Amino acid sequence: MHRLAHRHVATVVLVLVVAVMLTPGVDGAVSRLQSGGQKHPGNHPAPTLPGAPGCPVFPGTNVWNTRIDGRLVASNSATLITTIGLDRGLHMDFGSYAGYGIPYQIVTGATPRSTVAFDYSSESDHVGYPIPASPLIEGGSDRHILLVDRDACRLYELFNARKSGGTWAAGSGATWDMRSNALRPAGWTSADAAGLPILPGLVRYDEVAAGVIAHALRFTTNRTRTSYIYPARHQAGESGSLSLPPMGLRVRLKAGYDTSRFSPEARAIAEALKRYGMILADNGSPWYITGMSDPRIDDDVMHELDVITGRSLEVVDTTGLVNGP
Repeated sequence: MHRLAHRHVATVVLVLVVAVMLTPGVDGAVSRLQSGGQKHPGNHPAPTLPGAPGCPVFPGTNVWNTRIDGRLVASNSATLITTIGLDRGLHMDFGSYAGYGIPYQIVTGATPRSTVAFDYSSESDHVGYPIPASPLIEGGSDRHILLVDRDACRLYELFNARKSGGTWAAGSGATWDMRSNALRPAGWTSADAAGLPILPGLVRYDEVAAGVIAHALRFTTNRTRTSYIYPARHQAGESGSLSLPPMGLRVRLKAGYDTSRFSPEARAIAEALKRYGMILADNGSPWYITGMSDPRIDDDVMHELDVITGRSLEVVDTTGLVNGP
């Protein structure tokens, strides 16, 4: 702010200038930002994991942990929601069955490190991966392995992990300092198509049971664009059509949606979708939200959320929303 001092003036006139900034929204769509807004309003402390309470699941100023319920709707929201599925309902892609969802595993500094050979070698992190003797591996073809070293507060993620003859291989691999907001290099994949970490977007039973999920969720759709927006670093799209959603797209449940109909566990997820939204991170079935399965999850309660369709969702204008330092 500049201060203008005028000497020998008896009357001081105070002029208040209210600036309404026109800025590009999602993919160049123009919308107005709220004046006086903050990059990271109303955040909770950074989430932590059972078994690694000393490690944040990224800082509180990370976009995964930033509320977006006060931000404007992107001007191309209707187009993108229609493409993903206006009348298609949400699906919780996890449940009580252990072979469902994406698991994670806590390891320590003493866990032996393994060398991993990568199919996408140039965009993978070539470090020792702390893979235990019996790792938890996602079922199906994606075969993700997510590992949290609680001593170093470091996250390791592998895509399409497999072991043959005592040697580990994977499609791709990435690692993050969980205390840092640093992103992967632009254009690099991770264990996810968007080049993002998977762990911070998972629905976990401990959070659902507590009634509060204080971070964005991870979701997929089947048709995406050959571009990405922050915080994504990579695309896996089919064309450059502006009607297709880019990786990194942030979607939320509309503020007026009545969540009182839901059981407490389902309501916790619905309220998180209002406050933090969900980030498009991979190609897959439309409106599939990822979580870690747990035998304590009530599948019938999770299916209560099936009634939320694209008509109750909106794309968020994330212009200017970036990680803190």
